[in-house]
Amino acid sequence: MTDLMVNVSKTIQAPIEKVFDAWLNPEMLAQFILPMPGMPHPETETDAREGGNFTIVMHVGDDKIPHTGKYLEISRPNKLVFTWISPFSNDDSTVTLNFSKTDNNETFLELSHIKFIDEESRSNHEGGWSNILDTLNDVMR
Repeated sequence: MTDLMVNVSKTIQAPIEKVFDAWLNPEMLAQFILPMPGMPHPETETDAREGGNFTIVMHVGDDKIPHTGKYLEISRPNKLVFTWISPFSNDDSTVTLNFSKTDNNETFLELSHIKFIDEESRSNHEGGWSNILDTLNDVMR
């Protein structure tokens, strides 16, 4: 079941450059990369260049869940592509973010994540990414 995919989108109430840059800035990333409401902010590190790596350690109860990846494409401010390695995705899982300017203060963000272990993991990621985009919108205001 490696062809499972998540597609979520959201209009973010902020300029496109600010929304794009938030994904590469570790301090900003920690404020919104929260797949469930009420989670503590994760530990984040980014090497924001093509070929650079990132690490996100999410805290779920007493557990620390590592998420890592490599930036495959950084086309500011329109597209960001990175691998996504976690206990709940396949090793060749990738996330693509497409950013579109809707007006001077809004950005339409489309997120596509491919390759999951199973349908349950895909479904959990869909909810997680949706919450992350909602939280990003809140942080950007």
